[in-house]
Amino acid sequence: MNRFGFWGTLLAGLAFAGAAAAQDYPSKNITVIVPFPPGGINDAGIRVLQPEIEKRLGRNLIIDNRAGAGGAVGTQAVARSAPDGHTLLAVASSHAVLPAVNPNLTYDAVKDFAPIIMLARDPMLFVVNAKVPAKTLGEFVALAKQRDGALNYSSPGFGSQTQFITELFKSKAGVRIQHVPFRGGAPALQAVIQGDVEFSVLSGQVSLPHIEAGTIRAIALGGSQRDARVPNVPTVVEAGYPSVEAIQWVGLFAPAKTPDAIINRLNAVVNEALADPGVREKIAQQGMTTLGGKPEVLAKAVETEVALWKDIARATQMKLSE
Repeated sequence: MNRFGFWGTLLAGLAFAGAAAAQDYPSKNITVIVPFPPGGINDAGIRVLQPEIEKRLGRNLIIDNRAGAGGAVGTQAVARSAPDGHTLLAVASSHAVLPAVNPNLTYDAVKDFAPIIMLARDPMLFVVNAKVPAKTLGEFVALAKQRDGALNYSSPGFGSQTQFITELFKSKAGVRIQHVPFRGGAPALQAVIQGDVEFSVLSGQVSLPHIEAGTIRAIALGGSQRDARVPNVPTVVEAGYPSVEAIQWVGLFAPAKTPDAIINRLNAVVNEALADPGVREKIAQQGMTTLGGKPEVLAKAVETEVALWKDIARATQMKLSE
């Protein structure tokens, strides 16, 4: 057998093994690790999809909220898991932010994961406590300058996208606001509601119900276009801060080296679930827009944003801890 025949036989064997693995998959229940507490954007989409995925795969989908270190604890657990499709990661775009501010991560956000699918997206909202005397982002900037260093903002943790966006906003606006980190988006929101902090940048998924209730006020939208859910809230572009655009997405990942056949099967199953009108409606009720698509879409987003956030982190001299 010549060398081309050998490699052709080897590749055919690998393809057959991958197809067999997909046919037998899943052989047990699937654990989806969410590296933040319940109640935030990180696990909202996967909880809506949970029964639909279970129905299509014939196995239970166990959601494991494993918070800590800005999402690094749960993410690391997935990176170290067996690449057999039975341990997955559901995480927001903070996955691409964390490497920019934490050089000591024990995993590589790009190389140690196999992207499966982009689940949903959500423009973030710049919000203040209802008693803060600022109705617009411009008024808040003026207030922050007046109370130089006396105002606080909450985030879901060190290295979170909220911290990153707020630090970028501070540098562009020339204001000083103190960072108060929490363990997840829900407690960060609660701090704004209670007045423990004055400001935050949070997902619509966690903040919209409280904006409607009047317990917090939205002063800007992180997208480039206005949102029909909050039509009277100007975008950051309209407010004069186009480089502070803040969009969150939620993606589903497997450990690196998971067979392509398994990745493709999961991608097909989740795309099918995302196309269900009931699922789309429930995700919309969570304040998000359904996405879907091929694994390459998520892969490109992660690669692009990891590089982008690192560039901005250097420019703003942002750090993981204070």
